[in-house]
Amino acid sequence: MKNFNLYQKLFLSYLIVILISLTSVGVFTYRTSSNELDQLVENQLSQVVGNAVHHTDLYIRTYERSMVSLLNSNDVKRFIDLPTGEKGFPYYEIRKLIKELLIEPVFIRNPEIANIFMISFHDNAMYFYNDSSGESFDSEQVKQQLEFFKQNTEEGSLSVLNHSILSDQKNLMLTLVRRIRGLTATEPKGILAIELRAAELSELWKGIDLGSHGYFFIADDKGKYVYHPDKNRIGTELPVEIRDEVFHAGDKAFTAVIDNQAQMFMSRRSNYGNWRLVVSMSVEELRKPTDTIRTTTIVVGCFTLGIALWLAFRFGKSITGPIRTLKAAMRQTEKGNWVTIPLPEHRDEIVELMSRYNLMVNRLSELVDKVYQAELSDRESRMERQKAELQSLQLQINPHFLYNTLETIVCYAVIRDSKEISEIVKALAYMLRYSVQTNLEEITVANELKHVLYFLMVLRHRIGREFEVDVAIHPDYLLRSMVRLTLQPLVENAFQHAFPDGVEDYHYIRIDAGEDDDIFWLSVEDNGAGIKEERLAEVREKLGANRLADNEEGSSQGIGGIGIVNVHRRIQMVFGEQYGLKIESEVDQGTKLLMIMPASKPGK
Repeated sequence: MKNFNLYQKLFLSYLIVILISLTSVGVFTYRTSSNELDQLVENQLSQVVGNAVHHTDLYIRTYERSMVSLLNSNDVKRFIDLPTGEKGFPYYEIRKLIKELLIEPVFIRNPEIANIFMISFHDNAMYFYNDSSGESFDSEQVKQQLEFFKQNTEEGSLSVLNHSILSDQKNLMLTLVRRIRGLTATEPKGILAIELRAAELSELWKGIDLGSHGYFFIADDKGKYVYHPDKNRIGTELPVEIRDEVFHAGDKAFTAVIDNQAQMFMSRRSNYGNWRLVVSMSVEELRKPTDTIRTTTIVVGCFTLGIALWLAFRFGKSITGPIRTLKAAMRQTEKGNWVTIPLPEHRDEIVELMSRYNLMVNRLSELVDKVYQAELSDRESRMERQKAELQSLQLQINPHFLYNTLETIVCYAVIRDSKEISEIVKALAYMLRYSVQTNLEEITVANELKHVLYFLMVLRHRIGREFEVDVAIHPDYLLRSMVRLTLQPLVENAFQHAFPDGVEDYHYIRIDAGEDDDIFWLSVEDNGAGIKEERLAEVREKLGANRLADNEEGSSQGIGGIGIVNVHRRIQMVFGEQYGLKIESEVDQGTKLLMIMPASKPGK
């Protein structure tokens, strides 16, 4: 945010505070409410399934009591003791007594009972149907039925089976079965069964609201549906998604996707037949209150956020508006337009600041007028001083070179009379004429290169060997303007300090030029000894001072003497403070001196 303006900072700060507040309150409220509702739903499901188990057990217990009267009847026990294949008078006599005294009262009290039947281990059977014609069974069918009930019942306990002896009532009946004893034995000798219509169980749960997608179902210990609202599922296996959870989830609710719909389940074990009574409700319906809370929280939060952002916008504008007006006035002041700001009617700290600004502008305007008049009177004297400084600077650039050159001429003159003396004197004469010209401060690159050429002519006699400077300047840059007497001091500096042990064949000095955007640069590069880091930092510090070099003792000994520093300062005095000299160097890798000047068209 450090690069944002004041209005953006204020607005973002308010936005962050509002978002954190609304988000924390909304999330806390939603999570708390959601957890409470989930716990409430789970408790409700637990109560529902607990009540269902209780009522179902009461329902089964009612029929168990009806079976007790049959189990204790001597007529029933006499029937169990009948010998195998008995179909005579004793059989029909006992059947009549059982029907009139026991079965018909039970049918009257419990019309929902479909049939009652008894089968002895001697293969004798009696079937009684309630308002239905029923079916007849041969001895083989009776044996099959008896074998089925032997396998699915235990002595001394009531078994509840999803089974029917009627072929057209498969999976629609619940059979309550118990083993019974006769009069002459203590061990069970037969079975007594009552068949109930499974649909009667749904009447127990009609008062419980499970939503549009909720339902009850009963599963036996083998994982099959004993009862389900969808009759087609009765007798089928439970889906694998819920099979294990129904038997092992305990008192906890669990969720699963059945028929592409998320459902929450809770199961309880019945006291009869190892049944599992399971209640199922749609997760979507259970979560509806939570979703409503979430939606309400989001809507209210967005509405509150909108109002808060509008207030933040208005508040931010009330602060930043006057500040922007003040900023705009300051920009006009920067341009030299002394503009005062109209003050609003209300008074606060910002208005007070604007008033103080108006007072400052009025006083600055008066002071500037006074300074401007004084500046006009002082300008001519300053220009004269600067001109004298430039001329003085020209005369300071490395006079040692001229002294050494004169000594060389004297030596040649004493030793012999040769053409070298004429050549040196001719080059020296051109250089002196070029250096004493004071009427022209800017010169072309071509003229400076010519001056360097004569310098090399004299230098060749001083060092006693040929040495060529590599000039890589493109012809397009030869007529560009530069400051006079700045290139030759840099070349001479390279000979003096880049090659302390003398010039070798592998040494080189390259002069190059180029243009980058609005900058024209000219470089002098060598592959000499380079500059140590400490010395390089010292030279750069001198260049950064933007002052002429003092002619102190030893100041010209080494790079960074008055020649280099004054070349830098002369470029600045002609073109401006943003231009000058730059140095790049590495020890034993060489040095590169860059003259930075403004780009100009040839001839200008």
